[in-house]
Amino acid sequence: MKIDSVELKTMAVRVSQYPDDQKSEFLLVGRSNVGKSSFINSLINRKNFARTSSKPGKTQTLNFYLVNNLFYLVDVPGYGYANVSKKQQQKFGLMIEDYLKNRPNLKQVFLLIDYRHKPTEDDLLMYNYLKYYNLKVTVVATKYDKVNKTARLKQDRIIAETMNLKEGDSLVFFSSLSKSGREEIYNILSSYF
Repeated sequence: MKIDSVELKTMAVRVSQYPDDQKSEFLLVGRSNVGKSSFINSLINRKNFARTSSKPGKTQTLNFYLVNNLFYLVDVPGYGYANVSKKQQQKFGLMIEDYLKNRPNLKQVFLLIDYRHKPTEDDLLMYNYLKYYNLKVTVVATKYDKVNKTARLKQDRIIAETMNLKEGDSLVFFSSLSKSGREEIYNILSSYF
C-alpha cells in the first residue's frame, strides 16, 4: 500500500461531528502511551503528523485521519491513564461507545498493546468490549524492537495466552522504528478495497 495523502479531517466529540462521506473506518484503541501516534506516523510514513507526547492522555477527541482520500484511521483517547479524572475517563468511554454504536462503516479495530509487558486487565476488558460489538480485531503489539530476540519467544507466548484471541482475529508484532509489522497492517487495510 502506498500512502499518497493524509489529512486530519475532523476532531469529534459527538456523532454529529463525524465525517458523513461513508468511507471505511479503522479504529485505533489502546492504553495511553502505548504508541498510537507513532503507529499512525509509521503507517502514513510521516514523522510528526499525529502528535506524539511523553505525557500520556494527550488525545481527548476522536481524530479522523483521511488516508489516500479512501479511508479513515480513527484515533481515540487512550485508556488506563491515572492522571485523567474519573469523570473525564467516563466521558471518553461514552464517546467511544457512541462511536461503536453509530458507525456502520467501521470495518476493523486495531487494539494496540505494549509488547514489552503482559497485556493488562484494561487491555483484556477492551478486547472483550470490542467482541461484545462483534467487531473484527487485530491486536498490534507495539514496541517490538524494545525486546531482545532471546526474550521474544516467551513474550509471544505470554501475549497469545493472555489475549486468547477469538477465531478471525489476529496478532501483529509492530515496531515504528524498524517498520516490522507494517506490511501486515497494510495487507489488512488493503483487503477491504
